[in-house]
Amino acid sequence: MGGKSSAPQVVLADDNSPTPSLPPSTSDDPTTSTASQQTTSTEPSAQLRPSDRTENLATDRTSNPSSSVQNENAAPVHTNQLQLPQGTQSSRRRRREASPANSREAQDRPSFDSLGPQGETTDEPLPKRRRRDHMMRLEGDNSNTNGGPRPFTNGSAADNLTSKSLNGLSKAVPAVNGSETISGHAKKTDAESSAYFGHDREEVSRLLIQALSDLGYSSSADALVQESGYDLESPTVAAFRNAVLQGEWADAELLLFGDRDGSEDEGTGKNNGQGLVLAEGAQKNDMRFWLRQQKFLELLEARDTGRALMVLRTELTPVYQNVHKLHFLSSLIMCPSTEELMIKAEWDGAHGQSRHILLSELSKCLSPSLMVPEHRLAVLLDQVKQSRIANCLYHNTGVSSSLYSDHRCDRENFPLEVAAELHQHTSEIWFIAFSHDGTRLVSCGAEGTALIWDMQTLQVIHTLSHTLPEHTQGVCFASWSPDDSMLITCSMDRYARLWDTETGQILRQLSRFEEPVSSCAWAPDGQSFVTGCLYKERNLCQWNLNGEMVYDWGRPHRIQAIALSNDGSLLVATDTENHLHVYNFITRELEYEMDFKVRLTSVSFTKDSNYILISKIDGEIRLFSIEDRKSIRTFAGQKPGKFVIRSVFGGADESFVISGSDDGYVFIWHKENGSIVEKLEGHRPGCCNSVSWNPKNPRMFATAGDDQRVRIWCNQTASAPVLHRRHRSTLSGPGPV
Repeated sequence: MGGKSSAPQVVLADDNSPTPSLPPSTSDDPTTSTASQQTTSTEPSAQLRPSDRTENLATDRTSNPSSSVQNENAAPVHTNQLQLPQGTQSSRRRRREASPANSREAQDRPSFDSLGPQGETTDEPLPKRRRRDHMMRLEGDNSNTNGGPRPFTNGSAADNLTSKSLNGLSKAVPAVNGSETISGHAKKTDAESSAYFGHDREEVSRLLIQALSDLGYSSSADALVQESGYDLESPTVAAFRNAVLQGEWADAELLLFGDRDGSEDEGTGKNNGQGLVLAEGAQKNDMRFWLRQQKFLELLEARDTGRALMVLRTELTPVYQNVHKLHFLSSLIMCPSTEELMIKAEWDGAHGQSRHILLSELSKCLSPSLMVPEHRLAVLLDQVKQSRIANCLYHNTGVSSSLYSDHRCDRENFPLEVAAELHQHTSEIWFIAFSHDGTRLVSCGAEGTALIWDMQTLQVIHTLSHTLPEHTQGVCFASWSPDDSMLITCSMDRYARLWDTETGQILRQLSRFEEPVSSCAWAPDGQSFVTGCLYKERNLCQWNLNGEMVYDWGRPHRIQAIALSNDGSLLVATDTENHLHVYNFITRELEYEMDFKVRLTSVSFTKDSNYILISKIDGEIRLFSIEDRKSIRTFAGQKPGKFVIRSVFGGADESFVISGSDDGYVFIWHKENGSIVEKLEGHRPGCCNSVSWNPKNPRMFATAGDDQRVRIWCNQTASAPVLHRRHRSTLSGPGPV
């Protein structure tokens, strides 16, 4: 299965940098290539999101306290022209005076809900409910919000002692972090002025306010606001929130950018004039497009085709140059019904969650000091847990660790003991793999048969024979269908066969290839599969369950190994000339290829489809980022050789990398730090060719080698039951064939 190694010049199919993600507003036509899309695509079918942006804090600016004061007795009026609070904002939240007067002032001001459909105000604080995950809510909609607890209206003023800044209420004579002044403002105690164990007191207070609201403790959150003097967000931010959730798109843009003259600013980062402070790198035209796209879709939903077409021509087209995306949006105008519109756009309508999703994505483009990222304390706690797990060498459980104590896993719970040896093979074993449900194991090798083992009885339940009178060559690879009902085997006799795993009967035999079939992979829907061959023709082909060819990539490469991502979007293949090829499995176009300068023997995807594990003939294993097109980590230590050695992910949350070695050892590495966890004597003195970790039992894996044995490894607790079952199966004789 080898070939001469060379290093030809590689021509990349796409030299463009990775496409930054945008919010999941609509999907593009699935039949259209995604490789040609611009970097500002918003398709949800690919689950794209805005890329992480560096967050900046803007310096304080002066404000005009006189321009925003209104008559507090005037009735709230909803107008089409939103009046911005005058003055500029600070990305740093000012601390307000904690006094009963503040509470009364807040209750006297009309609510911004007057801009909404109901046009009502209230003098009492609205009851708040537990907020949903991953969602930002409307201020004053009987649910908890990401904002302060006080009712508000954009541009209103409490009394003549306060003035508006765009970033919220600040006192006419502001105290620095609450320090005492001769005007009688809040006095800051020594405890209040000190940091909280090295952390900024304001940041901690605002995180606690948000966390209490997330937990549903709205009264406690309100009390903390009053006692600390810190608001979670400013009235202007809350006004922006309401504008988005109420569908006031002109108001939302005005609050966000302050573009009174309607001029478009294509820049990035913070606004130079009025408007909310943006995160560093935030693309303003992208944000405009997301808002206007939502407006366009809602007009189509309301069957107002004329206005929707006008928005497409005059508002969307000037800020977005992706012709493919604009054509897709224009095609939505032809949808005969609202239901078809929602299906084609993958959008749930104005009264679904689309506005909340839009707001969540827009909030990521704002300075975090202006709008605290959603569920921030929970995110920080999760980062603490992940850091603990990354530093725990033997962590191998999916159970979340406690926050009360430091995390540590014991070595005796790790699968380090041979619980059983399976001896049915009569020659070298080249490949093994657990079924997806972990109840069965397939093993195959040089003798030309594939055995299916029951992991409860440790008996062979089916023998799948490739041995014909004129063909006695080995089986080098096998792949379970997604539901484990079928199995594909690839043989050195130049055939690929499809089997029924329940009966052990052959279902299909593909037409004979010109060279051995080296590998195969199932599509996620289980209705087709891909084969790789060591010949320059029919080397990478897709087949249906009837054995009919669906597609031939037609590139002159001898394929060594292939893998399909779990989300069905990518197909990767390695050839005998040291190259890695990455294809878009939906459009079948080549995304890119890379030369690794050494032969690649196996490849496998992570469950999240973001990374692949590549084994090299020189003994190195690489963790490779598909999107970034670069190696993330190297796992080394095993002895290099000239044979195919396979590596896979394993353990709870795929925390480990496991591989055989040319000298018979089994190596286990920690995926996060690359350190060797264990080096086990697996199949010495011969080669350990293949390994497989049970996907349903993180404390069990299997290894196979040239010694004709399959070994089942477990931890100390699980070894005794496995050995007991093996003893009983030995007494009862071999299973059915």
